[in-house]
Amino acid sequence: MPPGSALARLSLALLLAAALLSVPGAAVASPLSTPLEVLAEPEVAEKPPAAQAHRLGLPVEGPGSLVRDGGRVLVTARIPSGALAALPALRQAGARVVSASARTQTATVAISPSRLEAVAALPEVSAVWQLRAPVAFTPAGQCEGGATISEGLNQLRVSDARASFELRGKGQTIGVLSDSFDAAEAATTAEGDVLSGDLPGLAGTCSGQQLPVDVLAEGPANGGDEGRAMLQIAHDLAPHANLAFATAFESEESFAHNIEALARPVSEGGAGAGVIVDDVAWFEEPFFQDGPIAVAIDKVTAAGVTYLSAAGNDNLFDSSGNRIASWEAPAFRDSGGCPAAIASGSQCMDFDPKPTSDDTFGITVEPHQTLTVDLQWAEPWDGVATDLDAYLLSGSGAKILAKSTEANISGTQRPVEVVQWVNPLGSAQTVQLAINRRLGLTPRLKFILLQNGGGVSETEYPKSSGGDVVGPAIYGHAGSESAIAVAAVPYGNSSKVEPYSSRGPVTHLYGPVEGPGPALPLASPQTIAKPDLSATDCGATTFFAFLSAGTWRFCGTSAAAPHAAAVAALLREAKPSLSPQQVREALMETAAPVGSFPADAAGAGLVDASAAIASLPGPLEGGDGPSEPTAALEAAKATAGSQPPPAPAPGTTGPLPTPTPSLPSTSFLRHPSTLVNARGRSIRLTFRFGSDQPAAGFRCRVDRRPYRECPPRFVLRFRLGRHVLRVRAENAQGALDPTPAVFRFRVERSG
Repeated sequence: MPPGSALARLSLALLLAAALLSVPGAAVASPLSTPLEVLAEPEVAEKPPAAQAHRLGLPVEGPGSLVRDGGRVLVTARIPSGALAALPALRQAGARVVSASARTQTATVAISPSRLEAVAALPEVSAVWQLRAPVAFTPAGQCEGGATISEGLNQLRVSDARASFELRGKGQTIGVLSDSFDAAEAATTAEGDVLSGDLPGLAGTCSGQQLPVDVLAEGPANGGDEGRAMLQIAHDLAPHANLAFATAFESEESFAHNIEALARPVSEGGAGAGVIVDDVAWFEEPFFQDGPIAVAIDKVTAAGVTYLSAAGNDNLFDSSGNRIASWEAPAFRDSGGCPAAIASGSQCMDFDPKPTSDDTFGITVEPHQTLTVDLQWAEPWDGVATDLDAYLLSGSGAKILAKSTEANISGTQRPVEVVQWVNPLGSAQTVQLAINRRLGLTPRLKFILLQNGGGVSETEYPKSSGGDVVGPAIYGHAGSESAIAVAAVPYGNSSKVEPYSSRGPVTHLYGPVEGPGPALPLASPQTIAKPDLSATDCGATTFFAFLSAGTWRFCGTSAAAPHAAAVAALLREAKPSLSPQQVREALMETAAPVGSFPADAAGAGLVDASAAIASLPGPLEGGDGPSEPTAALEAAKATAGSQPPPAPAPGTTGPLPTPTPSLPSTSFLRHPSTLVNARGRSIRLTFRFGSDQPAAGFRCRVDRRPYRECPPRFVLRFRLGRHVLRVRAENAQGALDPTPAVFRFRVERSG
């Protein structure tokens, strides 16, 4: 062979290698990189991370630092013989496998420095090197929440709360339930969101944000990663909170199970979430009672979890401004027949509340849109005694376009029929809904047009009349008392509720679904005011859900709910001892009005993080902010500061410290019983209030109305249903009792 050929050079190299191996005392090169060789030395491996970094000449944190997982470091091992086959050996050596690639024949593992030599000694491993934290191209000051920040940070006054109280969610875990986390082919991936700081993770460069999202149950492969977008929002507003995810897209039962899994302590295999939020509703969730999902919410709330849910995007307006998303009748009315397309002898619903009869309900469907009609009636699950069927007919009523004819009594034992139809034309079509009573009784019934904000422009009966109720579209677990249902307010207009944001209230007639038998009817109908709050809609994300002027925007109550959830986490950080009811009250009592929108659209109003935290009584129990953040105390200090300072005492050179006025306390001196019986639809009740400061006045809040001045003897007429009266004493200096006296009661019809 020619002396200078490649083959000659290779042979010479092999001979030299063989000679080196035959020399006594010659060492074989370690698979460990030079920094890892040093880190593996026993005296270095035992040092704390900062001392290890100093010994290696690396930064303690930030770009170029070792990527760590607690006491472990992340390293990559090259395994020429096959990375996947070597995973059991890596685990046996003490490594936790983070990822592996058959394509690159590498595995990334988390390993204690003291076990690095064990990994290097594996015959399958040819090289091991450290992972250095990457450079994230994030503008300065954007570490809190990442490169893309939702406008909700400012709209909900979270930025003001940070400046005043230094709260960012530390010690809290926010759990999210949605479709999927990292299953979609989207503009970004979860890994990319970590690198940009828009999600926490091991490869992130933001201090205190290296714990990855705890994914308890990933969603379906065809998911849109809406859950990841919700987590981005939560991270924007509470960047130091831990995050967890579980899918809600498998079944109602799985949804309920995952709620409990997110709330379960980490030591028991859960995520330990103190705040949980979802944006999912199943069509079959009951209208007139709490279903399995709501029961799970009740359970975790009773254990101390604050639970929030998207109110829904099902509100609809017709051309005259009427809300037309639902229609409800107090009982089934027999029209005496059915359209010709339905079998003779049938009994169809009379939709006309007047003496005249109408056996169909006209619905105008926009071009190429899907119509979804969710029909339910007031009978409990597993106690169904009536079988109703739903039909969609052509405009003339002569042809059946779609139908839902479940065997409700002998089959499903659920009082629900869902019928859908797609308008195939490029123009609007009016179809006719018919409801046939096949068997049974004449119960109250309701249908909701589940249109996700559009697709239906007109209905035949657009106004409430004769006992029929038109409009309310919140249903299922969002309508439960334990869940905080969140409406949507656009990020650029705090005086407007989005037109598609579902309206309330909700009416329950039966107890919850808690076993195989039917729940008992309630003593009287329970009207639950919904939604509870409003929060930011259409904030910025890195990939979801539509691109507008170069920015991805996430719209809908699905986006509003995680904004409110993040603020709830900040409150819980400020005072971890808060109960879910106290978190709810703090959020609702300090919420800002949304223009002139009523409570059935906006709830108590737009979340105000700064005001909510400032309203908490007593010193902060968590975080590192001021110790006395009550609004009343600040008002008292401001009032005191506006008075002239007292004259200096003899022998002093300056004014005496200005005393802070004491805050008043409030009590009920007289109130009715918690259960009031009324002969009619309302009753007049009398209350008396007292305070430890004799000259104090009072401010009262009835249910969700704003606080107003009220006399010590307060008389008001209350309708049937549940009520809450909150009273705050106000002293002569204008300082308010930071903890209102609260009385809850219910008015029922006697007999």
